[in-house]
Amino acid sequence: MSTEKWTPDHLTSPTSRAIHLEQRRAQLLPIVDDLRRLAREMAALVKEMGSIEGDLPGQAALRARHVTKPLFKAADDVESAVGDLVSFNARYQRSYEELPEKREAKREAKHRRKLEKASASRPEIASGPTSTAPAKSADGFDDVFDGLRRGA
Repeated sequence: MSTEKWTPDHLTSPTSRAIHLEQRRAQLLPIVDDLRRLAREMAALVKEMGSIEGDLPGQAALRARHVTKPLFKAADDVESAVGDLVSFNARYQRSYEELPEKREAKREAKHRRKLEKASASRPEIASGPTSTAPAKSADGFDDVFDGLRRGA
């Protein structure tokens, strides 16, 4: 896969996504290191240049920081690209690999609850006389909430 271009079809399997991530990480992290090195060296160079005629006190240091800030930002942006690739992998896995399994498990659990509810709501035929009076609790009070169910 290193000689051919990556396509969306390649990124649908977990192993090829892992390979893609490692290849991109191997490509981008040296660029980040090089940009940071270059930015540090450039910052040191422009700080050594000193003041230009007409500068206010401290203006040379501010100018040096202002000039080199985009190099440091470029390094940060390339490094964040690696993080974005990791984020893509995690989101793809959650949304397209794990979500159907979770939904199927929820569907099965809902179906089981419906079956349990249906079997619990069927009246059992008792062999003796049944009492419709509320049960007495241990402290002598009627337990009026025994027959209530949520949503009924």
